[in-house]
Amino acid sequence: MIRSVFLGSGSALPKRVVPNAELAETVDTTDEWIVERTGIRQRHIAGEGETTSTLASDAALAALADAGIDGASIDLIVLATATPDRTFPASAVRVQRAIGAKGGMAFDLQAVCSGFLYALVTADSMLRAGQAKRALVIGAETFSRILDWEDRGTCVLFGDGAGAIVLEAQDVAEDGPGVLASSLHADGSQEDLLYVDGGPSTTQTVGHLRMKGREVFRHAVVNLSDVLGEVLGLADVAIDDVDWLVPHQANARILDATARKLGLPAERVVVTVDRHANTSAASVPLAFDVARKDGRIGAGDLVMFEAMGGGFTWGASLLRL
Repeated sequence: MIRSVFLGSGSALPKRVVPNAELAETVDTTDEWIVERTGIRQRHIAGEGETTSTLASDAALAALADAGIDGASIDLIVLATATPDRTFPASAVRVQRAIGAKGGMAFDLQAVCSGFLYALVTADSMLRAGQAKRALVIGAETFSRILDWEDRGTCVLFGDGAGAIVLEAQDVAEDGPGVLASSLHADGSQEDLLYVDGGPSTTQTVGHLRMKGREVFRHAVVNLSDVLGEVLGLADVAIDDVDWLVPHQANARILDATARKLGLPAERVVVTVDRHANTSAASVPLAFDVARKDGRIGAGDLVMFEAMGGGFTWGASLLRL
């Protein structure tokens, strides 16, 4: 059977690190308040010359180096982001230029924090359909550029960064590597719980992020637990067989609650929210790359990705390395 097989991963972070104590100097908050409610201790914030496309390009080049392949062999780039460099063209075409790829497909995809999962499923479908041979799937964000830095309920939660993986269409055995199963969902009736109050077609401005945190938390735990169960059923895999859960790094409380609801031990959940905060579409591939590079995730492991974001959108995907 044809599957999308993982070849390599990479990530990139802005140079500037902002600890909670620094935010407490300008916002009515404290390090203790942020850590207790979110688990976040610091985040990376993009500076001058650092954009979504530069971070995405750095992550992509790192993933290509990890895979041991040349950028010219990539014929599909799907970049998940809610913070593109420009309204158009897609930031993906800047990545395409940066890695030396030409002639293949390159486009952005917007599903906010679920963006990487949506991008992964899109690339997987195109690879299995024969539309492409090798794909770069990227999540990259500069959420710091759409935050209201006077709103302590949101500005402390987010950071900037990028993560990327390389996939290749391969003919493998049923018990071989690749993307095994995925499930995506959306519920537009909940859009006012997490949104940006601007846009080209409405205000002609970028706008700022707005969120009703308590309601988002409640939906997140239920939706993520349900979709993880769906994917396990589709793949005919038990939760005990999953080596690692790599969740969207939104909030340590959500991660803990979801793991408990699934009966998954905390030591099998990859957590980077403490050092990166919520990097939206970048958080899953960024956390995955960290866990691969530090030796936790290795060849043959069963890895479950999951995320939920504004829209609401949510999804999960199971990958065997």
